[in-house]
Amino acid sequence: MITKGDKNKARLKRHLRVRKKISGTNERPRLSVFRSSKHIYAQLIDDIKGVTLASASTVDKEIASEIKNGGNVESASKVGELIAKRALAKGYNNVVFDRGGYLYHGRIQALANAAREAGLQF
Repeated sequence: MITKGDKNKARLKRHLRVRKKISGTNERPRLSVFRSSKHIYAQLIDDIKGVTLASASTVDKEIASEIKNGGNVESASKVGELIAKRALAKGYNNVVFDRGGYLYHGRIQALANAAREAGLQF
């Protein structure tokens, strides 16, 4: 039987394997996604300087009033639109997508598609 802790260990192993290969720069930051059962978070990260350039999540005041449940596909797409809007406002339109070890499905896919539609290029 697979427990929740085992699933997260497997996700972290996948995440580290992916992080060996991708890295964000100032010209092309890394769009990192973290998913919990109740919320979803996205950050633009410059790994060379070690700074977060922009962030968005379902707990942001800007969209928290619009959504009832932060753990569904609709809220993930709103976060994708918001992170894209904030990235474009700061002059970043090319990013490297880091799915955080999660499968590219459901909320992760919805966030990525919404960010693409809002103008980000992966």
